[in-house]
Amino acid sequence: MTIIRLSFLWALFIWLCGISANAHEIRPAALELTEQSGGTVAVVWKQPILSGRKLKMRPVLPDQCPAPETTRQLISGDAIVESWQVSCQLDKGRIMIEGLDRTLTDVFVRLSTADGEETTLILRPASASFALGDPGGSPARAYLQIGAEHMLFGWDHLLFVLGLLLLTPVRKLLWVITAFTLGHSITLAITALGLFSLPSKPVELLIALSIFFLAVEVVRKWAGKTSLTIRRPWLIALGFGLLHGLGFAGALADIGLPKGQEIWALLLFNLGVEIGQILFVGAILAALWLIGRSPVDRRKWVEIPAVYLVGGLGAFYTLSRIL
Repeated sequence: MTIIRLSFLWALFIWLCGISANAHEIRPAALELTEQSGGTVAVVWKQPILSGRKLKMRPVLPDQCPAPETTRQLISGDAIVESWQVSCQLDKGRIMIEGLDRTLTDVFVRLSTADGEETTLILRPASASFALGDPGGSPARAYLQIGAEHMLFGWDHLLFVLGLLLLTPVRKLLWVITAFTLGHSITLAITALGLFSLPSKPVELLIALSIFFLAVEVVRKWAGKTSLTIRRPWLIALGFGLLHGLGFAGALADIGLPKGQEIWALLLFNLGVEIGQILFVGAILAALWLIGRSPVDRRKWVEIPAVYLVGGLGAFYTLSRIL
C-alpha cells in the first residue's frame, strides 16, 4: 500500500469519525400539542440527550400562550421529556423551535385540536417554525420520511449493510438483505408496541461490535478461511438484524406512535426504513457496476478501503460506547 493511498484512507477515516461523533444528534425530537376543554393546551416536549446533556433548543408558542412557570421533567431512555399546560388557544400565530438552526436534528410535531383534527409535520434546522392554520403534512408521509431518514443518516446501520455487501456474493445478496430486513422488522415491531425492550446503551454497543465483526469476517474470507458467517451470510444478517431493529425502535420511540394508529404508523416507519435501505444498496451496486467497467482494480482501490472503513469505524464506535 503506497504512502499516498494510506494517507487518503486515514484522512477519510478521521473525517468520518468526526461525522460519527454527531451521528446521534440526527435522532429526532418531538413536540406534541393537544388542545383540551376549558381553553388549555397540554404540551409534551421530548428531545434527545447527547453526551449527558440536552440540546440547547426549546419550543416557543404564539404570543397568546404564556411561558410556563414550571414544567414536569423526566428522563426516558436517552431523552428528556418535559410536559406542562398553558391557558391559550392555538388559532393564530407561529410555533417555532428556538435553537433548532444550530443542530442537525429534526423535530416531529403533532398538533391535535379540540375538534379532533390532527396536524403532523417535521421541522428542520432550515425551517424551524410554522404558522398555525397552514396545512400540515399527513401523518403517513411524516412517519415514512422519518423512517427513511433514520436509515440513510444512520451511519451504524449503513456501515453494517456495507459490510454485508462486501461479504456476500451477488447471487446471494437478495436473500441476505431480505434476512436483515426480516430481522430488524421483527424486533422493531415487538419493541415499538411495548412487548419487549432493552436499555439503549448495550444495544448501541452490540450494534457497533456487529459492524467490526463483519469487517473481520470479510478479511478472513479474502484470506481463504471459512466460518458459519462466510458460509451462511443470511443467518448472521438475520441475527444481527434482530439487534439493529432495537436501534430503529429507539428512533421511533423518540417520536412515539399515535394513539389508535399504532400499527399503521409502525408499518409506515418500517417501510421508510426499507426505502432508505434499498436506495443505499442500489447506489452501492450501481457504483460497483460502473467501477467494474473501468480498468481500475476493484479489490485494491474500492473493496479494501471499504473494509478498512467499516472495520475502523466499527472499532471506533465500540470504543466510544465503552468509554
